[in-house]
Amino acid sequence: MLDIIIRQANLPDGQGPVDIAIQGDKIAEIAPRIDATAREEIDAKDRLVCPPFTDPHFHMDATLSLGLPRMNVSGTLLEGIALWGELKPLLTPDAVIERALRYCDLAVSQGLLAIRSHVDVSTAPLVGVEALLEVRKQVAPYIDLQLVAFPQDGLYRAEKAEENLIRSLDMGVDVVGGIPHFERTMVDGARSVTRLAEIAAERGLMLDLHCDESDDPMSRHVETLAYETTRLGLGGRVTASHVTAMHSYDNYYASKLIPLIAESGMNVVPNPLINITLQGRSDTYPRRRGLTRVPELRAAGVNVAFGQDCTMDPWYSLGSADMLEVAHMGVHAVPMTSREAMEWAFTSVTQNGAKAMGLPDPTIRKGGPASMVVLQAKDPIEAVRMKATRLAVLKHGKVLAHTAPRLATLSLPGRPETLDPADYAPVSAENPT
Repeated sequence: MLDIIIRQANLPDGQGPVDIAIQGDKIAEIAPRIDATAREEIDAKDRLVCPPFTDPHFHMDATLSLGLPRMNVSGTLLEGIALWGELKPLLTPDAVIERALRYCDLAVSQGLLAIRSHVDVSTAPLVGVEALLEVRKQVAPYIDLQLVAFPQDGLYRAEKAEENLIRSLDMGVDVVGGIPHFERTMVDGARSVTRLAEIAAERGLMLDLHCDESDDPMSRHVETLAYETTRLGLGGRVTASHVTAMHSYDNYYASKLIPLIAESGMNVVPNPLINITLQGRSDTYPRRRGLTRVPELRAAGVNVAFGQDCTMDPWYSLGSADMLEVAHMGVHAVPMTSREAMEWAFTSVTQNGAKAMGLPDPTIRKGGPASMVVLQAKDPIEAVRMKATRLAVLKHGKVLAHTAPRLATLSLPGRPETLDPADYAPVSAENPT
């Protein structure tokens, strides 16, 4: 007897409807029909079953702290950083743990089962590190939580930031982080990139830098990061997060830079919800969108994965742990509305995020991990369009969450009594643009 069979599922690659047999923590079989019994059956009803959602860029030490100790009135990145500086002395491990665990509950309900969280290590005591190491231990059975040692106030700008960063790595933090554009000078920013890359190389760790999160066309630290990634042979262990200044680079420089990024093998993680709201604040009109050059990076073969970044904290007063909302915003803000690009947006918050985090391939396949999400949508584009309800969430062959389908009851003469939004796709989905 099998543990679970998911009946009549569609897969992101277009297969379906198929049955998915689960034994233990692995997918035992995928076939049009599996004649077997299981301890539990889930009827997908011609809906999409996909890998879990991944968020390769988040700040869990700050999440759900909106309004503490005050609101970000200007809505700018710099006021958010200043506000976080006011909040840090008030943090306690218990408060950070409580908020982070509440966020992780929300993440599981949304099928978000892998998160990379930056944690501020600029100043001692390392309250956020202590708290999130405990959270990582508690959520390990159901969320892959990676922690990034992030000197929010600058490796060289903040006194003893490097000492604190090294200490946090010794405590068990997974990834080396940084913020070169926030150093006092461009020279210090470039110097911090080199130092942080060398720390990652010496320790065999991944490197993830907040890189050029600015509207300044002269903020070009991603070029140094690409160079150091190639020089030290770090490849896919490196991520450049945000890279919003690239939207302001002149086209000639961008045409030189993007091949260097591709050559290095690094990942790029834009954060549509946050980049579209924080950037361009000093513009009048026309106002810049704030996202990096996603289509050009994709065309060059760079692994691009969208991240969420913030949820109800000093930088962003919205957010819901919904990576389909992130993909939805990316489609609009880039913009990218071809069928292929919208399907890619879905992949960016599933497989691409896992790749950026260095996690195993989460693709739904025989012998693959029995971790998946059943969505109230027939295909990836519909999932992004509808920000589809997560009907069931599984991790390692165990069901973690159920959500009832989103249905409307109508009282209209001569019309159906029940409306399922997922049934209202166009008759023909051909879209050559």
